[in-house]
Amino acid sequence: MRLMVLVSVVAVGWSGVCLGDASLELKIGYLWAKPVKIRVSLLDVPADNDGLAGAQLAIDDNTTTGQFLNQSFAVVDRELGADGDPAAAVKALADQGVGVIVASLDADRLLAVADAAKARGQFVLNAAATDERLREQDCRGNVIHVAPSRTMLADALAQYLAWKKWGKWLLVVGSHDKDRLFADALRLSATRFGAKIVAEREFKDTGGARRTDSGLVDVQRQMPSLTQGAPEHDVVVAADESEVFAGYLPYRTSEPRPVAGSAGLVPVTWNAAFDQWGAIQLQNRFGAKFHRAMSALDMQAWTAVRMVGEASVRAGTADTAALLAYVKGPDFSVAAFKGQKLTLRDWNLQLRQPILLFDGRNTVSVSPQEGYLHQYSTLDTLGTDRPSTKCKLN
Repeated sequence: MRLMVLVSVVAVGWSGVCLGDASLELKIGYLWAKPVKIRVSLLDVPADNDGLAGAQLAIDDNTTTGQFLNQSFAVVDRELGADGDPAAAVKALADQGVGVIVASLDADRLLAVADAAKARGQFVLNAAATDERLREQDCRGNVIHVAPSRTMLADALAQYLAWKKWGKWLLVVGSHDKDRLFADALRLSATRFGAKIVAEREFKDTGGARRTDSGLVDVQRQMPSLTQGAPEHDVVVAADESEVFAGYLPYRTSEPRPVAGSAGLVPVTWNAAFDQWGAIQLQNRFGAKFHRAMSALDMQAWTAVRMVGEASVRAGTADTAALLAYVKGPDFSVAAFKGQKLTLRDWNLQLRQPILLFDGRNTVSVSPQEGYLHQYSTLDTLGTDRPSTKCKLN
């Protein structure tokens, strides 16, 4: 999973009045900060416009749809510095007449944006934060979650490992807080889908440089030592959202075992090689416009902006309260090249969506897996279901 310092797609509002044949412009701003560019592999360093490019492509798609109703769309690109105040950014956008915020922020800053937005009658679409608490005890009635939760990602992986009958896991966890949060989600998923965690190991991040010549030798020794002496297991599952060690696990474990989680077989919303259900045409259009591959963050930003465009066209309004009501209502859905329309869970405002299981080159599978049934939607086998939610929406 990529380590990002934030990106925020921000703000929606009408600029201008529709008179006769005059067009109506819907502005969608993008508030962002430069991403952290530290990765295990140089191939994984994000582009400077990671996320922003997806929003820009969605603007094109919104305009294609809206032109028949004399609607046009534009993205406003604005950088948020490391010390930037999210609440001040919300106010500045409100002063410009914008009403919807699509945010790609960490959990704390997302909540700051949401609370400031609520005071001004705005609502937020979360395009990046996977924290479970945002959908549970810290949920907000004005926040729509486009990004999947950690539990959705973990459940998608656990379903496939159960289908493979790889029921014995060696769980290796990083030493950072978000690594532990992903590990919590994996433990819950193991319980839900009948897996057994036979042992846990921790990889402590000491900040050493592993890209030097000696670093490669150290890694070749560290990974076997980390996994040595574990009870019999079918798969090594890594919780390493900080991207410190998991990328070094494949082919270096003490026993010859597959690796999954934060490396090896990884649950994601999107990958540049995904080509099912018409996705190839989206990939081609993105590549032609930006001359690079489309990332998961690009796709989540694209989906968020498309949700706004879809709501504005179908509801025939730019009123913020009306748009929110339509998105939260039973008639809303959005197509996102996932084989089915995506809809919203009314108990925590999480967008239902299939999760890809990717090995870095190819799509291995897509969850939910066949055989996992649900009385409403099989997509609700991924993540926190209605009976278990702690969310109390206002």
